[in-house]
Amino acid sequence: MEARLGRGPPVWIGPSRQVARRWQPSRARPGGTDAAGPLSVTSEPSIFTIPARLSLVEELAKGLLNDYGDDPLALSRILIFLPTRRAARTLREAFLRQSEGKALLLPRILPLGDVDDDDALLGGVLPGAQGESLPPAIAPLERTLLLSRLVQAWHAAQGTGTLPDTDQAFHLAAELAKLLDQMQTDRVPLHQLNDLVTEEFADHWQITIDFLKIIAEEWPKVLRARGVMDPVDRRNQLLGALVDQWASHPPPGPVIAAGSTGSIPATAELLNTIAHLPQGQVILPGFDQAIDEESWQALDPSHPQAGMQQLLDRMDAHRDQVCLWPNLADDTDNPRDHLLREAMRPAQTTDQWRHLDKDIIDPARADICRIDADSTREEAGAIALIMRQTLETPGKTAALITPDRELARRTAAALRRWDIEIDDSAGLPLAGTPVATFLRLIVEMVQERFAPVSLLAVLKHPFCANGSSPLAFRQFARQMELAILRGPRPAGGTEGISHALAQKDRADDLNAWWQTFAQACQPIIGLFIQPHCGLGELAKAHVALAEALATTSEQSGSDVLWQGQAGETLASFLEDLLAHADLLGDMPPANYPALLEAALVGQSIRPQWGRHPRLSILGPLEARLHHADVTILGGLNEGSWPPDTGSDPWLNRPMKQQVGLPLPERRI
Repeated sequence: MEARLGRGPPVWIGPSRQVARRWQPSRARPGGTDAAGPLSVTSEPSIFTIPARLSLVEELAKGLLNDYGDDPLALSRILIFLPTRRAARTLREAFLRQSEGKALLLPRILPLGDVDDDDALLGGVLPGAQGESLPPAIAPLERTLLLSRLVQAWHAAQGTGTLPDTDQAFHLAAELAKLLDQMQTDRVPLHQLNDLVTEEFADHWQITIDFLKIIAEEWPKVLRARGVMDPVDRRNQLLGALVDQWASHPPPGPVIAAGSTGSIPATAELLNTIAHLPQGQVILPGFDQAIDEESWQALDPSHPQAGMQQLLDRMDAHRDQVCLWPNLADDTDNPRDHLLREAMRPAQTTDQWRHLDKDIIDPARADICRIDADSTREEAGAIALIMRQTLETPGKTAALITPDRELARRTAAALRRWDIEIDDSAGLPLAGTPVATFLRLIVEMVQERFAPVSLLAVLKHPFCANGSSPLAFRQFARQMELAILRGPRPAGGTEGISHALAQKDRADDLNAWWQTFAQACQPIIGLFIQPHCGLGELAKAHVALAEALATTSEQSGSDVLWQGQAGETLASFLEDLLAHADLLGDMPPANYPALLEAALVGQSIRPQWGRHPRLSILGPLEARLHHADVTILGGLNEGSWPPDTGSDPWLNRPMKQQVGLPLPERRI
């Protein structure tokens, strides 16, 4: 773990010989024409960089306000693309700070990295006819359920007599969906999976290649039959249509793409088009203008500058054409920049370390503190203390940057000791919220036939009241625990609990209370004793039981469960599950709890309020455009950051090279 005091990440500053090129407000041509005629794409790309030591969004907002601050309508004519929705929100806040609260008509700010709502992303930018001509994107859960059915059909066709459980098929389908997204993101045609030379690989790889025909041959047929598209494929086509439109009819106003490195080919094409627009600009985050030519040519895929090198190659631009954002000070002699540049030097040029000026080391390490923790718990505690200390200075901000989700959760929990709720960019796992936990405990209880531990977990849950007051309900739960659940284990099922209670004297009230609870559980119990049942039936019975048990003497179960952001998100998830449940067909009810767990993986909620405004937890991508007074790099352990390249469950390295997929080192 490393805590850096000052202005955040390493610095890359351009040489002083660079001269900034920039369009000026006076050059804007209303209506798209001027004396020279219609706007046209330029041959000279307009590419800038803002050093990593500075906040990209703050400098961008400051520069635009300097140019357009006198015209209240000028800002609204600018279109700005940023990598994520969070970056877009950060830029809006930067405009507010830079304008000191003055009312503004802000530029139109759109996120490039979110594919969930492409129509909203490109609405008003791309003509409606082009977007409407494409089929809608398939819903993520619908896609996974359809792929699960294909997985089961493939196993049935093998004639082995064994089929994967429903939850196992769902997990395999989720991994196939990731491969689909990866191939479509990198624009690798699915049919290239059929071109793999199977004789070059071991037998188990040949089985895998045959299995992948699910997405190479069968999946396109399913999409055509349902009249939908994969989300990534649709995003690629929408961005491609925008590129084609702007290549022939450039927009009349300024267009800026900031903070993106073009790692997605479709995004890189858009950045290339924007850089060549008459009023277009691409702003690269932390581009190293001072790196020597030998090192530049020796960059490997894991180097932080490699992505921008590939983008410049796609733009047919030389790195000397990247200019420092105007009005920024040139600081090529910054010791920390120099040291970090040397630390990231490619292995082929490390002989240059012999010429390193050792006098820069101490100034470069100023205000940097390194902490070696023995455990994740200790590390989280130290980070929480640093953040808590930061709050003692009014207006001072702190950010934890880490890809380690366990460390992030532990840090957030440690901060709650001081009643501090921190903003986590990854959100909170939906499965861990109280309402989702309650639903998971219910099906676990039914599956385990009301075993004492799982039964008490439900009875003592704060949401469980079964029509009475929660206090009275838990008093009965404690009585039953003492009466029959702490001795010999009762027989399974509700009948076993009833029989054990009948053996106790003076337990009439307790027995009546239990019978009310058991009666509410009968519908889902009836489904679980069947050999096969529809997913929709199970989900409906599950939700009905949860609402019945959550009902109090004052509130209905639906009011108790589905309130708040977690309740609304879970209700939307269950509604989606019920809408597509018929796609899976009948299944053994015993597989339902594991299937529900698998479907909840990846579902998260992002609280919209109640978080501390000066503290945040960020992933490496979100941190690219975020700066704080105290920046903490957490989880700097091999395998976590940088992450292990790992092994792909579907394609080995030679296979990836054959089909044209990038090697896993690019993720580092």
